[in-house]
Amino acid sequence: MAPAAQAAWEPTKAVEFVVPAGTGGGADQMARLIQGVVIKYKLMKEPMIVVNKSGGAGAEGFLDVKGSKGDPHKLVVTLSNLFTTPLATGVPFNWRDMTPVSMMALDNFVLWVNAETPYQTAKQYLDATKAAGPSKMKMGGTGSKQEDQILTVGIEKATGTKFIYVPFKGGGEVAVQLVGKHIDSTVNNPIEAVAQWRAGQLRALCVFDDKRMPYKAKITDKQSWYDVPTCKEAGVPTTYTMLRGVFMAPGVTKEQTDFYVNLLKKVRETPEWKDYMEKGAFNQTSMTGDDYVKWLGKAENDHRELMKEAGFMAK
Repeated sequence: MAPAAQAAWEPTKAVEFVVPAGTGGGADQMARLIQGVVIKYKLMKEPMIVVNKSGGAGAEGFLDVKGSKGDPHKLVVTLSNLFTTPLATGVPFNWRDMTPVSMMALDNFVLWVNAETPYQTAKQYLDATKAAGPSKMKMGGTGSKQEDQILTVGIEKATGTKFIYVPFKGGGEVAVQLVGKHIDSTVNNPIEAVAQWRAGQLRALCVFDDKRMPYKAKITDKQSWYDVPTCKEAGVPTTYTMLRGVFMAPGVTKEQTDFYVNLLKKVRETPEWKDYMEKGAFNQTSMTGDDYVKWLGKAENDHRELMKEAGFMAK
């Protein structure tokens, strides 16, 4: 009689899902959604526990996972601080210190202004910024030397403008500051400003992606995400999207990695995930394996170039 086929690997205790950022932000929302879907559809026998480790611009979370060599019961959700934090702070960490599992999506960035301003297009706003002269218009964003400020430098480089960059703690606060006209513009992610857009307080000028967002359901009384032009179409040749990905600790087996690759594939097939993607107007590109590793290498190089030009590299 043939020996019974050995069962594939699965977790034998609770899985810790590390968020290298605070509660309520995009990475935290995504981790908690995945956790909820895993529980609802019983995709795993063991529980999944979300743990926020935001110290040092996310370095605390990454170093925790890097130091958990061979532990298959630990995952981390990443954003672009995967690249920016080590480059800006010199903390001894690189994405290659972990095991890539899956790119879940890419997060978009949109150029926003207050709806009461006269600017109807990105070109009108940037022309006005240029006419005002250097360091007159204020661009609000989350954190310093992170995505929002890097993207702001990219806009300046592409258009010959110069902003005063004003850092805040999170995207929610950034949107509120723009509604209150304490700043002139932001590059918030869709999910961070959608409530104020729907309420008619903010205006979306363009999206920093290669193509328009595919979502055609109306969000405001007049516009869907699809109606927002790309910044390229609007005469601002700058693109930037942010990784939303999942990694494991270093030194885990292929069989252990495959378990989570399959788990996350099942998560992406649920209606809850599809609804979340549409609400946040995400770019739904997903990758695993060699494609994901290649993408990560290129993204790291892109961030290094942008940060070098901006003078954001750790001395």
